[in-house]
Amino acid sequence: MRMFLISDNIDTLTGMRLAGVEGVVVHEKEEVQRAIDQVVLDRSVGILLVTEKLGKLVPEKITQIKLEYHLPLVVEIPDRHGTVRTADSITKYVREAIGLKL
Repeated sequence: MRMFLISDNIDTLTGMRLAGVEGVVVHEKEEVQRAIDQVVLDRSVGILLVTEKLGKLVPEKITQIKLEYHLPLVVEIPDRHGTVRTADSITKYVREAIGLKL
């Protein structure tokens, strides 16, 4: 199994290539959807890394893969500019998922 990155900037892809991760740089919603479709068909990819910015362009596609496919595991990662998530995103997620306030 291998990892594959779909990124919105070349710097993130370059850094991941240094770690042996292949990938592509895309910018438009349609490009992201096509890249994801190609990765899902590639049975050698076990983990799909998607930058958060691109994940926000196609949230329904990301959710579909997470719900309907065993592989690849989809992980949204921050790019070189940092995360777009708020500081309490994990706490908010737990509160929404199980109704427990931390």
